[in-house]
Amino acid sequence: MKNQIRKIPYARIVCDGNEQKYIREVLDSGWLTTAGKSHEFERLFSESVGVKHAVSVNSCTAAMHLALEAIGIKPGDKVFVPTMTFTATAEVIRYMGADPVFLDVDYGTSLITPELLKEAVSAHAEVKTLVLVHYGGQAAEMLGENGILSICRQHAIRVIEDAAHAFPSREGGRMVGGLGKATCFSFYANKTITTGEGGMLCTDDEGLAERARIMRLHGINRDIWSRYLGTRSDWAYDVVAPGFKYNMPDLNAAVGLAQLERAEEYRTGRQRCAEYYFRELARIPCIDLPVLRVNPEDHAWHLFPVVLKPDAPVARDSFMERMSENGIGTSVHYKPLHRMTYYRERYGLKPENYPGAEKRWQGCVSLPIYPSLTKGELGYVCSVIRNLLA
Repeated sequence: MKNQIRKIPYARIVCDGNEQKYIREVLDSGWLTTAGKSHEFERLFSESVGVKHAVSVNSCTAAMHLALEAIGIKPGDKVFVPTMTFTATAEVIRYMGADPVFLDVDYGTSLITPELLKEAVSAHAEVKTLVLVHYGGQAAEMLGENGILSICRQHAIRVIEDAAHAFPSREGGRMVGGLGKATCFSFYANKTITTGEGGMLCTDDEGLAERARIMRLHGINRDIWSRYLGTRSDWAYDVVAPGFKYNMPDLNAAVGLAQLERAEEYRTGRQRCAEYYFRELARIPCIDLPVLRVNPEDHAWHLFPVVLKPDAPVARDSFMERMSENGIGTSVHYKPLHRMTYYRERYGLKPENYPGAEKRWQGCVSLPIYPSLTKGELGYVCSVIRNLLA
């Protein structure tokens, strides 16, 4: 007997905490853009990841752009970046007139590994910056004598972390957020916590943080919104650089504050979903489940990506269509950047040079994973998958 079709979207946002209360406080304040709520969000977020400085912005893309600008990336520079990532990770390198050097990833985790980085350093000794992606909520192997940070120190390579998927995540007992020169988080609508649109740049480097604060609002050398909030006629400011319009409004920060209060609760809820998938899908021979290199409690579980093997009875795209017909949303993370027209043609990239990413992307499918998924919904998803792959 067939299951009754349910409607299970790929992503479902939970906003039933203090979001409305904090938004109302902003509305009642008479000031809707960057001010007290944004500052409070920065303070509490920096405490949560254990860094000295957090700079709120309107996207993770903005955070990465500011980080690269602050460390002095210039036209003609080359920057390592994984091919298995969203285009924003690489496009900010192009914003600076620099060129990405794409690295393959490990098939099981979609992460850059120390071994892959060593090979890249050997082939491209001139590259002195790495934008590293913590894929799916799992941290890369950063620490230890043979870890990525050690390799980068040996070769004077600066590390910017793209942690769009990775809050709250841990590596070696440390929160992701202060391992590299700067770490950039996303609060996009489907991320582990959300502000609707938004991001955060985290760093222990005071000079980098101050540069990012100036450049996020037109290169102005002070928080100009303070002149609208006080009674003093202190209007004067200076423009010290041609900056950007990247600040986070208080309305967004109000949502972020409420989400941050429940971040670990949400993470635990996603882990519950992941554990259910591992248990129920483990005996299906034609799919590969995610490979863990950290403890489950150190994983943010932003994604649960499976890979359909070549011997699966349905190909990936057909599988996704069939899942949709059964009311289940899925996604793909990602079509690698070496296959995207712009990067492929500009840099002459060839699929055979990225075997790990190639093997993965041909069959990868991300399943729904969010804290409000019920046991019944998870059971339905797994039942449909078993029927399609039997």
